[in-house]
Amino acid sequence: MPKIKILTESDLRELVKLDLNAIDCIEKAFSALAGGEVVMPPILSMGIHHFNGEVDVKTAYVPGINSFAIKMSPGFFDNPKIGLPSTSGLMVLFSAKTGMLEALLLDNGYLTDVRTAAAGAVAARHLAREDAKSACIIGSGNQAELQLKALNLVRPLNRAIIWGRSKDKASLLAQKLSNELNIEVIAEADAETAISNSDVIITTTSSKKALVMSEWLRPGQHITAMGSDQDDKCELEASCLTRCDSYIPDYQAQTEILGELRPAIAEGLISADTRFPELGSIIIKEKVGRKSENDITIADLTGTGIQDTAIATFAREKAELSDCGSDFES
Repeated sequence: MPKIKILTESDLRELVKLDLNAIDCIEKAFSALAGGEVVMPPILSMGIHHFNGEVDVKTAYVPGINSFAIKMSPGFFDNPKIGLPSTSGLMVLFSAKTGMLEALLLDNGYLTDVRTAAAGAVAARHLAREDAKSACIIGSGNQAELQLKALNLVRPLNRAIIWGRSKDKASLLAQKLSNELNIEVIAEADAETAISNSDVIITTTSSKKALVMSEWLRPGQHITAMGSDQDDKCELEASCLTRCDSYIPDYQAQTEILGELRPAIAEGLISADTRFPELGSIIIKEKVGRKSENDITIADLTGTGIQDTAIATFAREKAELSDCGSDFES
């Protein structure tokens, strides 16, 4: 039997950083998805509403990549109240040629965090104005921190605003990010003020009601909405999608049932048969995202299985080069 590689969270944190290499890895995944040969089934999603939880299973086969990942990702959003992280999980790598198990990536959600933040950076790289210098992050959790760090890699910032439902958490995060990024980062209690005074807005919450109103948006802004990944979540007022000049889903088959497109269709603002250019098609220049400096653009990111296969194989390749992790034979 072939050897199976086991990589722990500490191994993976050492191997995979939120840097331009990770961002490029995820960008290539979106490009591959636009090529039309990727096999990516619908997300297996199960809500555990009694405990404010959910579990998602995602996967994708990508021609040209010799392995595919299956990711199991629980999210239990009351966990911080008892001292536990909201997200956890693992990824499993199989050979695309034989189906044999190749690796267990016991990342506790770390690789998902990295690939999600990297996807936000990819969206900003291709949709935000080149001269964007300010950002507003809606949310004050782990993904809020990572999204700002990733954005700063592709659009170097001079200031940022954090808005969160907990003013104390927002203030602590603002102070931390200001020190780490060496830019001005402040907490703002009023969401409208925070949003209307920023070039890039990134929403990172598990909210079930809109936090961003369409009347707050102004010409030239880019919005990345990445918190809505269930059919009861939303972060943008549905009319934001009709207010913007370009709406770009990561994968429309998902955003119309899990993302910000879902409520816009449900409210009759957008016809269910309307087709939008996906992020991958913008990356490969098959479609145009931002057409002018005054455009308002929205990227709707629900998270795709191809991102998980991409980041998992990226991690395994780095492990092989560094002889990291442990092996066992089943």
